[in-house]
Amino acid sequence: MYARRVMILFSGLAVGMFPTAALAHGGGQGEPTPATLITGWELDPLFLIPLGLVTWGYVAGVRHVDRHHPGSPWPRKRSVFFGLGLAALVIGIASPLAAYDTTLFAAHMWQHMLLTMVAPPLLLLGTPITLLLRVATPKVRRQIILPVLHSWPVKVLAFPVFAWLIFAGTMWASHFLPIFDAALEDPWLHRLEHAWYLSAALLFWWPAIGTDPAPWRLNHPMRMLYVFLQMPQNSFLALAIYSAGSPMYDHYETLGRDWGPSVLLDQQLAGITMWVFGDMMFLVALAFMAYAWVKHEEREAKRTDRALARQRAAMGG
Repeated sequence: MYARRVMILFSGLAVGMFPTAALAHGGGQGEPTPATLITGWELDPLFLIPLGLVTWGYVAGVRHVDRHHPGSPWPRKRSVFFGLGLAALVIGIASPLAAYDTTLFAAHMWQHMLLTMVAPPLLLLGTPITLLLRVATPKVRRQIILPVLHSWPVKVLAFPVFAWLIFAGTMWASHFLPIFDAALEDPWLHRLEHAWYLSAALLFWWPAIGTDPAPWRLNHPMRMLYVFLQMPQNSFLALAIYSAGSPMYDHYETLGRDWGPSVLLDQQLAGITMWVFGDMMFLVALAFMAYAWVKHEEREAKRTDRALARQRAAMGG
């Protein structure tokens, strides 16, 4: 019964990971002060409630595994990764940064970087699917979870080429379609936009991280190529934003903000943020992937050496 309750709450992960936007939209914020930078949190219950359920479900699942499998407890580093991923969502959606996402394009860009480049890989390194499989009973794993993982919709969405295109297309389309400007005025559209970003990013990073079960598996060289090929499109998009000769969004242009950088300079800062921070995060991911590849090869070499040693021992015997 306990495991069933944990699974019910943990199933909210699929929905709870989709962030929501801040409550204050349409109007601009005043010039930030030390007080507003500390206390200006956006406490949207449509974000905080799912976040709390996801956190509770993950912690309950970890405790369940540790209690029922003391010989194979849940790796603490996985919990740390998942917690950092949730923290990145909180910073992007509820912190004072979110209060200025409709006032400064640069703040909005930092928010999107957290939702696409920081939170998703950290959440996936927390291996929530593996935790769910360990919490579930054999019957639930066999009849529900595994069939869903290997269903044709999941196979299509998680197909690496398709996931890559969804992520790249999301980044370009969201910045050049009217939805971006409209989302700055409408909190529900803003929530939808953030859900779109995080969904596309989770799909993209899932085969790249390669720690949770997935319908498609990439070897280490292909993972690195898969991530590396995202860098040029990120750079080109960032340069397109940076080099635009006029403001791209009516919302920021007509806001009437009388403090901080000009609208065009703010837009250029957003482009630089996407270019520098985005490419830096891709490089960090590639470095970790290279390290994982080396460790994998070392483990394979040791496994081969042990097999050869057993064969020699058997032949000698």
